[in-house]
Amino acid sequence: MCLAVPARVVETDGRRATVEVLGNRRRVDVSLVDAAPGQYVLLHAGIAIAVLDEAEAEETLAAYRAVLGEAPAGHGRAPDRGEGPLEGDR
Repeated sequence: MCLAVPARVVETDGRRATVEVLGNRRRVDVSLVDAAPGQYVLLHAGIAIAVLDEAEAEETLAAYRAVLGEAPAGHGRAPDRGEGPLEGDR
């Protein structure tokens, strides 16, 4: 299964950009999209494959955070890696 993750563009430099994904920054290829700093892109395997609107990106990121057990952005809670959604079912 393949997943693509929304990433906020921090800065661009030609075909490359620095993006932020769930608090982590990395350099990616943006040659397939016309992205500007502040916009969100859909990132797959280090390549931006689409530009997303902010509401769609934030909704998707909230779903990722819920699955990962993290608080929504801005709530200051560190992820609790010791418990998963099925922990009580074992």
